[in-house]
Amino acid sequence: MRAVQIDRTGGPEVLTLRDLPDPGPGDGQVLVDVEAAGVNFRDVYEREGRPPYGPSLPAVVGAEGAGRVVGTGERVAWVDAPGSYATRVAVSREKLVPVPDGVPTEVAAAVMLQGCTAHYLTAESHPVAEGDWVVVHSAAGGVGLLLTQLVRMRGGHVLATTSTEDKAELARAAGADEVVVGYDGFAERVRALSGTGAAAVYDGVGRATFDEGLTALRPTGRMVLYGASSGQPEPLQLQRLASHGSLYVQRPTLGTYTRTPELLRSLAGAVLGLVAAGRLDVRIGGRYPLAQAARAHEDLEGRRTTGKLLLLP
Repeated sequence: MRAVQIDRTGGPEVLTLRDLPDPGPGDGQVLVDVEAAGVNFRDVYEREGRPPYGPSLPAVVGAEGAGRVVGTGERVAWVDAPGSYATRVAVSREKLVPVPDGVPTEVAAAVMLQGCTAHYLTAESHPVAEGDWVVVHSAAGGVGLLLTQLVRMRGGHVLATTSTEDKAELARAAGADEVVVGYDGFAERVRALSGTGAAAVYDGVGRATFDEGLTALRPTGRMVLYGASSGQPEPLQLQRLASHGSLYVQRPTLGTYTRTPELLRSLAGAVLGLVAAGRLDVRIGGRYPLAQAARAHEDLEGRRTTGKLLLLP
């Protein structure tokens, strides 16, 4: 098989395409022909060796994708299969989700991690209620576009932030009620729109947005930090939560909401069902061959992308 492997941690230059032996499936595993692998910030953290993603080296990067089970042809998708930047991967049966008719395999690969994340954020971390105003950062990214759609499905309103006006147009097309280009001033704007502040801030950015996000919340509002693409926020003094109005702060992980096969299939099934019904639009912002994995990482880290990036073996 061909696979993108690293021998050391570092920048995109450590990603190397190699010919390797096919993986040998262990107990409970099957071999899958990968048709598309998702490119995510967790892959960047794996490449850099950031805990908890630092791999044992050498390692094939990636964890998300979709393809066909060797020998049966079943179409399946997954969100947690180490070594997914490859033409073949061995995956535990318990970590596979069937891809329904009407959902292209590429779309299934593109929506697993980000779609499941957006779903639990809006249904569990802060269950969006009719009329809620929420802040969605990086709203033209893969999670942001899906988050915006799901908030609107639940009757909420979205104040989105983006880095450019072109990305702002994508956020508006996904349903954002208001867009702030850049991060400055989003708290004041959402307070003016809502009257009391945001019910929730969905923050995948971290250091650059966290402090202002606390001031954007209404009393008893929720700061939901699900990522940190700009770095981790400064340590939080708990008294700040009281001074801003008895706020809640959560740092959720997808692993919590997919920790059993039943939870995984329920969550992924709900997301794929919305896609199959035409209710959730999945934007694929870039397709790269395996040999261009480094370029995909550079584009992702450089904020030059929208929607989801895929590697196509």
